[in-house]
Amino acid sequence: MNNIARLDDPSRIHELRALIQRKRSLRCYFFEIYQKFADCLNRCPKAGVALEIGSGAGFIKEVIPNVVTSDTIPYEGVDRIVDAMAMPFGESSVRAIFMLNVFHHIPDVSEFLKEAERVLVPGGRILIVDQFPGYLSSLIFKYVHHESYDEKALDWKFESTGPLSGANGALAWIVFQRDREKFQKLFPGLRIERFAPHSPLRYWLIGGMKSWSLIPVWLFPLATRIDRSLARLSVKLASFVDVELVKAR
Repeated sequence: MNNIARLDDPSRIHELRALIQRKRSLRCYFFEIYQKFADCLNRCPKAGVALEIGSGAGFIKEVIPNVVTSDTIPYEGVDRIVDAMAMPFGESSVRAIFMLNVFHHIPDVSEFLKEAERVLVPGGRILIVDQFPGYLSSLIFKYVHHESYDEKALDWKFESTGPLSGANGALAWIVFQRDREKFQKLFPGLRIERFAPHSPLRYWLIGGMKSWSLIPVWLFPLATRIDRSLARLSVKLASFVDVELVKAR
């Protein structure tokens, strides 16, 4: 099995979970994002399912115990196998949808957004944390990262080779910034409440999901302060973005 095909192998789950537990700075980074999800959930209606799409090897239940974890890959330990483009939930039954580095793997995000608009309760929210084409990150996404990246793509969909091996790393920027007017026309029931680029350097210095890291856990708080200061200087220094959507009441 080649390295790209192996990305979609469900047997990798134990290896990935062990990696996140071992790399304490990466775990801190994940925890920070899960806390954003928890804060978002506090802004949602009280009734309905809280759903994470693309849970993978994460540990969101340590922060939000009652969340429903899901993935399209049949990983051991996730609550449900869910296709984001055909969600097995009734109309107005989901109060929150959380996605960490998942949006750019969805082959047709228009279908996902239609489904999200259908299943969300009025006032329900989606919080997407995904890639952002900053000065440094766009070079990494284009020339170093293993995933496909095309910020000039005219369409919001792509031919996928698999749940993780298939991607367009520029999709969140394309849909919610470059094509914002198109999004608002196609999905008037979903409002972009927040589009917030962040994290210029930390993820790369942590080593992402690689085995190495240049930031020991004791240095993570300082790296966070530096990262936030850089992001305030210019959004084009950012590598990731938070996109928060709200369904109209």
